[in-house]
Amino acid sequence: MMRRGCVGMVCAGVVGLLTAGSAAGLQSSSAAAAAKASPELVGAISKEIGATPEQSAGAAGALFGVAKSRLKADEFSQVAKAVPGMASLLGAAPANSPAVGTAGALSQLAGSAGGVASAAAAFTKLGLKPEMVGKVVPILTSFVTKSGGANVGNLLAGVLK
Repeated sequence: MMRRGCVGMVCAGVVGLLTAGSAAGLQSSSAAAAAKASPELVGAISKEIGATPEQSAGAAGALFGVAKSRLKADEFSQVAKAVPGMASLLGAAPANSPAVGTAGALSQLAGSAGGVASAAAAFTKLGLKPEMVGKVVPILTSFVTKSGGANVGNLLAGVLK
């Protein structure tokens, strides 16, 4: 009887590991898709910070997640229209990233330091140095300004200070 219980626990553990591996695989494939959906932006980030396209897509997604949590829906919609593959980029941000989802409301309450801190935590999950946030923000704002106009670029710059 004891043997069956152990076998069941081992099976449950293996299933858990496989599930975690699948989640990591999905994250990686999401980042790869995002890199293809917005190659110009992802390429610029990769070149500036020396990161892989997948890391760069996740970094952009994390910062756009901060912006999404801070901007009004209609304002973020303007930013999203200026960036090809925005949904893919948001999906490339690290899972459970404080910069994305419901935890974004917490960073909104905490002020701008909360948003930058949550982005720094996401960068760490991506294997990037947290100080790289400061190098990526100007790339995003420049890109959005070129493709969406100065007003839209200013919206983004204002929430990523």
